[in-house]
Amino acid sequence: MEQDNGHNRRSFLTRAGLGASVLTLGPLAATVAAEAAPAGGKYDFDTPVNRIGWDDEKWDGAIRREHVDHLVAGMSISDMDFKCAPSITAALARRVQHQNWGETDMESAGPMAFKQGIIDWNKRRYGIDVITHDNLAITTGVHPALQAAIRAFTRPGDKVLLASPIYNGFYSDIGYCKAVPEESLMQYVNGRYEIDWDDLERRMTPQVKVSILCNPQNPVGRVSTKEELVRYGELCLKHNIVLLVDEIFCDILMKGSTYVPFSTLDNKAIVDNSITFKSTSKSFSLACMKCAWFFSTNPALFKAVSEENHPYLNTLGMIASQASYDGGEEWMKQCVEYLDANQHYAHDYIRANIPMIKVGQTPQGTYLGWIDISAVADRIGAKKMADDANRMAGGKRPATPEEMVQHWFARNAFVHMYPGSMYGQGGQNHMRVNFATSRSTLKAGLDSMANALKKISA
Repeated sequence: MEQDNGHNRRSFLTRAGLGASVLTLGPLAATVAAEAAPAGGKYDFDTPVNRIGWDDEKWDGAIRREHVDHLVAGMSISDMDFKCAPSITAALARRVQHQNWGETDMESAGPMAFKQGIIDWNKRRYGIDVITHDNLAITTGVHPALQAAIRAFTRPGDKVLLASPIYNGFYSDIGYCKAVPEESLMQYVNGRYEIDWDDLERRMTPQVKVSILCNPQNPVGRVSTKEELVRYGELCLKHNIVLLVDEIFCDILMKGSTYVPFSTLDNKAIVDNSITFKSTSKSFSLACMKCAWFFSTNPALFKAVSEENHPYLNTLGMIASQASYDGGEEWMKQCVEYLDANQHYAHDYIRANIPMIKVGQTPQGTYLGWIDISAVADRIGAKKMADDANRMAGGKRPATPEEMVQHWFARNAFVHMYPGSMYGQGGQNHMRVNFATSRSTLKAGLDSMANALKKISA
């Protein structure tokens, strides 16, 4: 008989107010759902959240680096300016009350329920039925997981293939592992980016050991079709290249777009040649919680990456992610609807009011925009500004014209965006813009950009 000495699991959970029923659901699932729904059923994404003064990268960091005294809109790093789902706040507050921060037992009920929540979420929403407890690994973040995979399958000097422009963080991951990026420039066709298949395969040389596929694609917002995924997978299999599939933005789709998980493709051979990486960090804006996961249907690939993966778990990150799936689905649904409206609002606004900036088709996924600032760069003399900065830099990392445009907008419109040159080939004359903010902040930022450009357009 289990002795109740104050430390057995059932008595602890009962005293903590969680009850015995959560032993099969996880410590949070039974309590967060009731706290997740707002009055009237509608969440508030319209009220601006002041992030300044909280050591915030997108706002405080930009103000510091750009040497300005304020921002009208922070539109750079890819997180959201909204209060998080109430289920997350409730779960974190409950765990903080325990006031002890020792190591977490990853084989105990809570982490096991978290893994089951990942499995259930992906199966219910996307029909992914290949994830099991045995082929799913929790990790500190997608970056550490990708680095583990690159280390597992490359040696220093080997190449990693990317279809660019693509997320800048991949270049850091590749460099950290002493591998080399191999870029295949995408084609811009009718306002949308497409893979240049001939060029992609030409670059699949024996030196290329790994390819990273980003779907939905950051920064251009492209969502791959089933046919495109199959073709990409077939080429990687043909050339003996392991495919790393980053699906971190998969929950954020615009109306009319369809996300096809790579792991649901019919060809088992190409699925078995892949590893998928996911997180709640984009869907629920939990980037600093440092929690993610990866899975593979190929036991050999999974074992190789797991041996390189060192998940120094952030307990609060796991709790926040679990609470996202346990009680945040309706919040996320409403958030994505709001983001979709923001995307259309921003693109329509730019087309109507900012003639010096060009936009293509509205993105199919993500809350990011990819804008052409060629005319702005020409008008402000961005190339000369970059050349002058490089002459003064004394051999440091060369500045780009896109960075000069970034600084110009920060100091004249008080809007901070990221330069396209961060995203590899194809980033020239572009900026990446984050539209995940309140509508009033979005309008204020676009108004400020339009007014600043009017002063130099005459």
